[in-house]
Amino acid sequence: MSRLKENYLYSRVFIPEFLSFGLIIILITLILSDSFIKFFIILTLIIIFFIRLIDSVGRKRKTQIRIIQKAIDDIRNNMFSSPDEIKLGKQLFELESDIKSMFLKTQNDIANLKKLEQVRTEFLGNVSHELRTPIFAIQGYLETLLEGAIDDNRVNKIFLSKAFHHTNNLNNLLHDLIDISMIESGQMRMSFRYFNMKDFIDPIVQDFALLAEEKHIGMILHEIRPKLEVFGDKTRIKQVLTNLISNAIKYTEQGKVEIMVLDEGKFCRIIVRDSGIGISEKDLGRIFERFYRVDKDRSRSVGGTGLGLAIVKHIIEAHNSRIDVKSSPGFGSEFSFLLKK
Repeated sequence: MSRLKENYLYSRVFIPEFLSFGLIIILITLILSDSFIKFFIILTLIIIFFIRLIDSVGRKRKTQIRIIQKAIDDIRNNMFSSPDEIKLGKQLFELESDIKSMFLKTQNDIANLKKLEQVRTEFLGNVSHELRTPIFAIQGYLETLLEGAIDDNRVNKIFLSKAFHHTNNLNNLLHDLIDISMIESGQMRMSFRYFNMKDFIDPIVQDFALLAEEKHIGMILHEIRPKLEVFGDKTRIKQVLTNLISNAIKYTEQGKVEIMVLDEGKFCRIIVRDSGIGISEKDLGRIFERFYRVDKDRSRSVGGTGLGLAIVKHIIEAHNSRIDVKSSPGFGSEFSFLLKK
C-alpha cells in the first residue's frame, strides 16, 4: 500500500488528465450500457485500470526523477569529467542534452572563477611587490639621511634626488593602477569626437624629441595628410601614443623611432616602429598582461610600471580596434592600431 501511495505522489501531477479521460470513458460506458450490473462491472474494471495506470506512470516518473536527481548530485560532487559521461536514457534525451549543456557551462564558470582568482592573487602579489620596491628605496635613503648623511654635502643631494625619483615612480604606478582599475570596472568614460591627426601628433612627438636626442637616436614623424581627421577619445589616444613612443625610445639603443599614419580605406593605421632590442616570439603573447616584463632587470632599470601596455590594450579595444605587434629580437618592434576616419 505504501508503494502505491508513493507512486501516486509521483503521478499526481497527471491526476486532472486521468480524471478527465476517466470521466469521458464512464459517460460513454453509461450511454452504451443496457443494464446497471453491466455498467457497474465495467466501472469497476475502469477504476482498477486507472489505479494500475496511476501506479505504472508514478513508478516510471519516480525512476526518471531519481535518474535526474542522481545526475545533478554527481555533477555537484564533481563525479563527471566529461559531459559524455552523463546518461539519462532515451526517454530523457532532450533533458539529457540540456543537463550536458548546463554541465559544460558550470565547468566553464568554475574554470573562469579559478582563473579570475589566480589573476587576482597574482595581481595583488605584483602590486605589493611593485609598491614595496620604491617605498623601501625611499625609506632607505631617508633613513640614511636622518642618520647623519643630511650633513654630508657629497651625498645628501644625491640621496634626496634618488628618493624623489622613486616618489615619481610610485606616483606613476598609482596613476596606472587607478587607470586600469577604472577601465576594467567600466568606470572610465570615453569622450569620442573627431580631431585632426597632424595637429594631434606633432606636439606629442616634439615632447619626446629631446629624450631621443639624449640617447642619440633618430625620431622621425612621417608625413601626415593635413586634413586627416580621426574619431576617438583624444586624451586616451594621447596616453596610448605616449606609452608606445616612450617604450620605443627606452628599448632602442641605436637607430631610430618612426611614427606613421597610413590611410586604409575608412580607417587610418597609426604605427610606432623602432629599431630596438625587439621581443621574442614566446613573450609576444604576454606583453599586454599586467606587470609582465620581457626583461625584468632591464625594465626596472629604464623605469616603467609594467601596466602601460595593459592600459594601451584596454583603451584601443574601447575604440573597437586592436593593438597589433610585429617584432623579433635584435630587429626592433612595430606597434599599430586602427582608428576610424
